[in-house]
Parts: sequence; C-alpha cells; structure tokens
Amino acid sequence: MASSFREALGFLDNIGVYDVVLPFILVFVIVFAILEKTRVFGVYTYPDGKEYPKKNLDSMVAFCIAFFVIASSQLVEAITKISANMVIILMATVLFLMLAGSFHREDPKGFFLEGGYKTAFMALVGIGLVVIFLDALKVDENTTWLQQVEQWLGQFSSSSTIASVILIIFTIGIIIFATTGGGPVKTNDKN
Repeated sequence: MASSFREALGFLDNIGVYDVVLPFILVFVIVFAILEKTRVFGVYTYPDGKEYPKKNLDSMVAFCIAFFVIASSQLVEAITKISANMVIILMATVLFLMLAGSFHREDPKGFFLEGGYKTAFMALVGIGLVVIFLDALKVDENTTWLQQVEQWLGQFSSSSTIASVILIIFTIGIIIFATTGGGPVKTNDKN
C-alpha cells in the first residue's frame, strides 16, 4: 500500500522535477554564486562609490550553462549521483563530529577539530570526494573512471611493488612523526 506522500514523490519524478528542475536550479545557483563572487564580467560603479557585480550578465550566463547541463543526460546523471553521495559524506561528517564532541568539555564556541586532526579529517573527506567524482564520471557506457583506476592498480597487486611503496611511505611517516615537535621553543629575547 503506497502512501499519499510516496505517490506525490512519484508524481514529481514523472514530471521531471528530479531530472530537470532540481539539477537546473543547483547548477544555476552554483554558477551564479561563483560569477558574483569572482566578478568575471566586471562591476557597476554607482555615484556613491560602491561597486556591484553585473547581475544581469552573471544570471544570463548561469542560466545558459544550467540549460546546457540539463540538456546532457550524462551530466544530469553524474550530478545526481555526486549529490547523493556528498550528502552521505556530509551526514557521516556530522555524526563523526557529534561522536567526537561527546568526549570534549562544553565550550561556548562549540566543538571543532583542531591541528593535525583537522588536516587529517579534511584530507580524508577530500579523498572521499575524489572517489565520488571518479565513480560518477563514466569513460564509456559501462565503465566509470573509478573502475578504470581499480583495474590499473589491480595489475600491480600481485607484485611486490605496492608492498615496497607502502613500506617506504610508512617508514617516512614514522620518521617525520618522530622528528617533528617536542623541542624547546626558541624566543628572541633581547634585554
């Protein structure tokens, strides 16, 4: 038994809201925001001396680019897949921060990762985003870029090359960890 809400979602899918309207709005807003921020097409200078971006040009270019994107079913499919997977990474990030924040004392500013943890977490999320993009972009009808990378790396898996590279990286990491930090702080006190 389908609920009324499920039928409403099915109706929106049938009329193309998810395949046309939402990707169009997403691309339009992102491109428009980038053009407004970068001011690629110049600015209007008003008599009071304030400069404003040329919204009419920015909006028309964003409008055209968004239409070009939705005209390609491959791009729409990639945008849909990337957006869905990015939401998963966002939710995982929020849940991780909730878990990590539960082990810290309460602070009026909130909880944020600092130092090396922040860098490591940002690198991990960045790698996740690269994997999402590689999995969404297709080389041909049945193969994605991620599958191509996996096949290329698979040819080295039986050799000792990968093991040697991992050992070298691990050794360099331990050397860097052991030799950085912990020393006395130098100050320039001139009395």
